[in-house]
Amino acid sequence: MKNHKLAKAISDLGFYEFKRQVEYKASLFGNWISMVSKLFPSSKTCSNCGNKKDELKLSERVYHCENCDFEIDRDLNAAINIEREGLSVLAS
Repeated sequence: MKNHKLAKAISDLGFYEFKRQVEYKASLFGNWISMVSKLFPSSKTCSNCGNKKDELKLSERVYHCENCDFEIDRDLNAAINIEREGLSVLAS
């Protein structure tokens, strides 16, 4: 990774292989995979009411929604939002 000319190609190849393995294992065990855009605001969106924050600092580890007063761990909130988005992408 110290060679900046090759760093991007090497890191991209690593993620490609990871994605390929996940897809292979999912099909092997009868599961499905849905791709969600990396620009999807999973951390900034409230999983309870759908309100989206304009800004969320990385140091904020607990998500607090000012709209519905819902409070949840930031990572759990993002996981719920990603699951819902993945299911909606799959359905369409």
